[in-house]
Amino acid sequence: MLNIALPKGRLGERVYNMFAAAGFECPALLENSRKLIFENEEAGVRYFWVKPSDVAIYVERGAADIGVAGKDILLEYAPDVYELLDMNTGICRMAVAAKKGFRDDPKKTLKVATKFSNIARAHYASRGRDIDIIHLNGSIEIAPILGLSDVIVDIVETGTTLKENDLEVIETVVPISARLIANKASFKFKGDDIERLTKHIAEQIKG
Repeated sequence: MLNIALPKGRLGERVYNMFAAAGFECPALLENSRKLIFENEEAGVRYFWVKPSDVAIYVERGAADIGVAGKDILLEYAPDVYELLDMNTGICRMAVAAKKGFRDDPKKTLKVATKFSNIARAHYASRGRDIDIIHLNGSIEIAPILGLSDVIVDIVETGTTLKENDLEVIETVVPISARLIANKASFKFKGDDIERLTKHIAEQIKG
């Protein structure tokens, strides 16, 4: 059995279709059900739904052989996994945003609100900028409005939420997309299946 961790939500449904087209279908997954684990013995595959930010943990710890995780998660937590393929979906960017008209004063410590503390720290360290990280878990956009931070570092897809809160992107930190990842031991012992799946998905991406 090839164990595959899928991120819950639209992204997971989209990438499942790619796996199914590669010969790893599991029709039960598409039924309206509250189940979290689905398997197809004939195809030799077992899928389970997990929170997107947890996929890399399941793969790193070996509960899943492969999974699909955003590049943001891989950069933030640096899990010990193989990154096999950019799936060219779930495309967005990690960006710095601030209130309109904001001007950075390099003489002051920059207050940065984010839930991606490691990404933000590495980004500003690369330019020698002194920062104060304010780690938040949600509603990051409120921080500069209330004066808690000068800027935020967050994922931006369309930018609509920023605009509605009078914020704007001032720079892109890194482009983000969904990546196919594998457990290192699984890649050794189930390498043929994993490589076959990766090859089929790569062909779909190329179109």
